[in-house]
Amino acid sequence: MTAAEPAAMPVEATDAARRGRLGFSIKGRLVGLFVLLALATTTVFLLGMQRLLHGGWQSYVQPLATDYVDRLAAEIGTPPDPARARALAARLPIAVRIEGPVVNIDTQPHRRWGHHHREEAARDASGDDETGSEAWSLVRLTSDGHRITFGLARPPDGLRPRLVGWATLAVLLALTLLAYAAVRRLLAPLEVIGVGVEAYGCGEFATPIVVQRRDELGALAGRINGMAANLHGMLEAKRALLLAISHELRSPLTRARVNVELLEDGAPRSALLDDLAEMRDLIDNLLESERLAQGHAALHPEPTDLAALAADVVSAQFGDRGVQLQLDELGSVQADPMRLRLLLRNLIDNALRHGAEAQEAPVVFLRREVDGRVALGVRDHGPGVAADQAARLGEAFYRPDAARTRAAGGVGLGLALARAVARAHGGELRIRRVEPGLEVSAVWSPVR
Repeated sequence: MTAAEPAAMPVEATDAARRGRLGFSIKGRLVGLFVLLALATTTVFLLGMQRLLHGGWQSYVQPLATDYVDRLAAEIGTPPDPARARALAARLPIAVRIEGPVVNIDTQPHRRWGHHHREEAARDASGDDETGSEAWSLVRLTSDGHRITFGLARPPDGLRPRLVGWATLAVLLALTLLAYAAVRRLLAPLEVIGVGVEAYGCGEFATPIVVQRRDELGALAGRINGMAANLHGMLEAKRALLLAISHELRSPLTRARVNVELLEDGAPRSALLDDLAEMRDLIDNLLESERLAQGHAALHPEPTDLAALAADVVSAQFGDRGVQLQLDELGSVQADPMRLRLLLRNLIDNALRHGAEAQEAPVVFLRREVDGRVALGVRDHGPGVAADQAARLGEAFYRPDAARTRAAGGVGLGLALARAVARAHGGELRIRRVEPGLEVSAVWSPVR
């Protein structure tokens, strides 16, 4: 399927697909960058602190802890006194476990201790630490064969570390949401700027972009408004010049036609009349296209039966050309009947001109599309156009085959004017290559 504007539609579809991806959102990428930066900073900080604490443990804390554990083991005595061990556990935030031939006690039975091996006894006796499954522990061996293990006591509330972890995660998530909200608020003008740029791209210059803040985005909105004002001024100047020239040409054109009518009948007179008629149609089309450049404001909508309108145009102006009708009854809609007649006349004339040598006559159709829109157009059975040429159909004064088209008549404004009519109704001019021929239709969503 080839549309009249194949370059625009795929871009819009691609933009819509990109918007569905997180990578398209600047806000999402900024928040992701903040999260990654926070994680990287936290990792570096923790690694650095771990290295610092490890060095501090070996240099300062470990000798003090070793001496303190030696004093605790001496206070328990040899052989170990269970009462003294329980008194220490009650007085200090430590857990004591004694294993041996005479005494076997554990002040916190549910605590998970680190596993030691007999060959590590010498290292344990020297005061080196071993990390258990729950907390670190220090071991001392007594002369009578008892093993005394000291460790930090488990907090009274076993759920406290877990609750702290979940609370920390919740705070991190809340901070991430706050960061996203802050970034969203910071970049909110981008949405307004995007809507305004789309409106400018459609030729709607009446409403400028609202400058919400006095920052770089506000300055950008102001520059875009200034650019749009300059473009609008240039377009209006061009339009005013074109309208003035078209109006001024009508008078000498009318005088020239009157003078030609006074000539004797013959080939020169007929040729001059044909050229003058082509110039008149060109001026009329130029004036109409400039009026339709105002969009919907140029229309005069009224309840219109599209099927009856199409049948009337064919019978009134192309009744002897064999044009076929394939019209669905869609009821009455709000539309500008005069502009739709102009659209159909141009499409039928274009189809008859380029499909003159075809075996089958053009077909005027009216149908409901799958997406619910209405399609009103013409299909011819001529040679059609190449795919690269179809992309430019609808441009003003563009003709795929200049020599052949000039000989057959036409200056390349018919499809451009049809596209202006379709756009003024809020739709598009869709051009499709079919086999054989070409299908051109105005597709829009009419209001009932």
